[in-house]
Amino acid sequence: MKKFLAGVIVTLICIIGGAYVYFARGYAPVATASAPMPFEKKMASLALHARMEKEMPGTVPIEANEANYLAGARAYLTNCAVCHGAPGQEKTAIARGEFPPPPELFHGTGVTDDPPNETYWKVANGIRLTGMPGFDKSLSQTEMWQISILLANADKLPKSVMAVLAGQAEMPAPAAPAGTPQANSTK
Repeated sequence: MKKFLAGVIVTLICIIGGAYVYFARGYAPVATASAPMPFEKKMASLALHARMEKEMPGTVPIEANEANYLAGARAYLTNCAVCHGAPGQEKTAIARGEFPPPPELFHGTGVTDDPPNETYWKVANGIRLTGMPGFDKSLSQTEMWQISILLANADKLPKSVMAVLAGQAEMPAPAAPAGTPQANSTK
């Protein structure tokens, strides 16, 4: 039994030592043009989905309507389109240089098959080792929800929202909340 236990310990030390040498000597593929490490995609996906299942919100607190889609489009164009693209637009240099490549959210199914609360979790927290930043410190919860419902409904958006996303229409300014004084435009 002692020999078996010693063999297990020596095997574990060799595996850990081999992994250390693999990374410390620069054999690991770390450039964006490199092929992924063995099991990298599977392990990252497994961890991401397990974490999201534990933490993503249970309900969507805002309505899926044209006003929220338009606000989501405005926030998306400002914060997301540089990597994920917009309808009818070419990939940016940033998107072409990322690894893994960011999904084009308005081509194909995008994330329309993902529930908005899953997309919200990704927008708020980001995804480690992908280039996807977390926006929880730079966008409001409402803005993150607006982006999430925009993307969940990307295959059935009103023409007005699609025109804004495609740059064919001017984005309307956000409406001021009731009781908020409007800025005086005459000086």
